[in-house]
Amino acid sequence: MKILITHKHRVLHLTLNRPDKRNALDAEMCRTLFKEVSEAQDRKDVGAILISALGTVFCAGMDLDEARGPNEADLTAAHEALFTMGANTVKPIVISVNGAALGGGLGLVAQGHVVLAAEGATLGLPEIKIGLWPFLVYRSVEAAIGPHRTLMLSLTGGLFQSQQAMGWGLIHQCSPGEELEDRSKAMARDLAKASPVAIAAGMQYFRQARHMQWAEAGELAAELRTKVMASEDFIEGCLAFKERREPRWPSMPANFYQKNKLVS
Repeated sequence: MKILITHKHRVLHLTLNRPDKRNALDAEMCRTLFKEVSEAQDRKDVGAILISALGTVFCAGMDLDEARGPNEADLTAAHEALFTMGANTVKPIVISVNGAALGGGLGLVAQGHVVLAAEGATLGLPEIKIGLWPFLVYRSVEAAIGPHRTLMLSLTGGLFQSQQAMGWGLIHQCSPGEELEDRSKAMARDLAKASPVAIAAGMQYFRQARHMQWAEAGELAAELRTKVMASEDFIEGCLAFKERREPRWPSMPANFYQKNKLVS
């Protein structure tokens, strides 16, 4: 299987499993990733999504052999869906960048809401060097690092390291490579055990507010804040804080705490 799928502790873990091809994205991989993320939207047993990769390269971009084939339109549609999913999901996505993320690989990184990377991992948009422009990943990369940097990278095909990406806000944590997997899984578990009510409201605000005018976004914030503060989760959170214990969110699936034993 080109995408390995596991589910534990309310974390849906999707692993790129094409290391012999440097995890280059073909249409099948793109469709599988998008399908799994889309179907997770209404799953109460999924609180976060973790995307990682096997091998020494996170993702070298699109599969060039397939790109030159007769199904170019199919591949383009699959890429468009994949590289916009981060802006549309209500479930937070954690990306674990174990090695180079180039072209479409960088576009996949840009879908993450929390991104962890190995120290020294290389990233970039090298499409110009093969006579192409990063059309389908451009918008998501621009949203992550800004228009001037994205344009510069697209024009020059230049590469940068994970430490620099952290300064740009694309990556949020760098760690030694041998620690990356454990740290990424821990981050995803922490998101998955947070209040489902608060996460859902926060992701709704993230999706909607950036398309609104300042005053309208403020109204949405006030509306969602009132809704969350009236919830049983907020009541439990305040009580747990006062009692100096971990909260047990009423909105969590009924068997979560017994099954996963994440909260004492």
